[in-house]
Amino acid sequence: MESAADGASPPDAGGDGKNRPDGVTGRTGRNLPAAIAVGLGLGALVIGSLYVFKVLFLVVAAVAVGIGVTELVRAFATRGIHVPLVPVLAGLALMVAGAYWGGPAGLVGGFAVTLFTLLVWRMFRRGDGESGGHVTDGYVRDASASVLVAAYPAFLAGFVGLLLEPADGPHRVVIFVAVTVASDIGGYAAGVLFGRHRMAPVISPKKTWEGFAGSALTCVVVGAWLVTWLLDGELWQGALLGAVFVVFATAGDLVESVIKRDLRIKDLGTLLPGHGGMMDRLDSLVVTLVPAWVLLELFAR
Repeated sequence: MESAADGASPPDAGGDGKNRPDGVTGRTGRNLPAAIAVGLGLGALVIGSLYVFKVLFLVVAAVAVGIGVTELVRAFATRGIHVPLVPVLAGLALMVAGAYWGGPAGLVGGFAVTLFTLLVWRMFRRGDGESGGHVTDGYVRDASASVLVAAYPAFLAGFVGLLLEPADGPHRVVIFVAVTVASDIGGYAAGVLFGRHRMAPVISPKKTWEGFAGSALTCVVVGAWLVTWLLDGELWQGALLGAVFVVFATAGDLVESVIKRDLRIKDLGTLLPGHGGMMDRLDSLVVTLVPAWVLLELFAR
């Protein structure tokens, strides 16, 4: 999530807020009312689908990640990197469903099938090289990007099926989403109020160590509260989960920032007002799915 651990822009970077779109401020650089409205709407969709029919949430999650995958594929295309969208989306559906109904073996098996399909698929597409567009031109480049998209975010998203499958799966998903979002909110607030020391100025100039501290504090508190409330766990378990989440969430955000900088784009899309593209909202979530499943599988026993 782009705002996790974000700090304020330097005093001369944001200007005085003039000539900016309505709702966008120089200090935050985003349309805060729109961002809040979209966030509340997404939260209602998640909660509603989770507790009405579990499989419905799987569909919602797969569609959301599918949109993110589409944004990534289109972004790669702007740099002449071709990733076949259809097999990646099919692989995403296979991995999410395989994880839910087949467990870890279903997820890993779906990933293996997806990778092999992508490698073979690219063999039948003509390249863009100067030697007549042979199938070998740019094969390694396109295949590598395809494998990247299949792993991040598609394979990581498959862990939502593992997280949701147990009887208390909806509670586990709520903990996963709430703690990850807490990282975003805590980092945003602390960064705007106190951010001075930049964490990764080349990769993400707005991120500060003060924002990261705010993310960590919020994650630990929310994690301790929800694990004890929803799963009857121990305070230390929830606090540990929060501490792990903030590291993974921040890393996921930075990974997406590196991808966008390499592709020379600001946001991967414009679907969500105040946020950017769907993938700009999913970058931290898909990464924290793995520690969420591992830790909650251990704690919930």
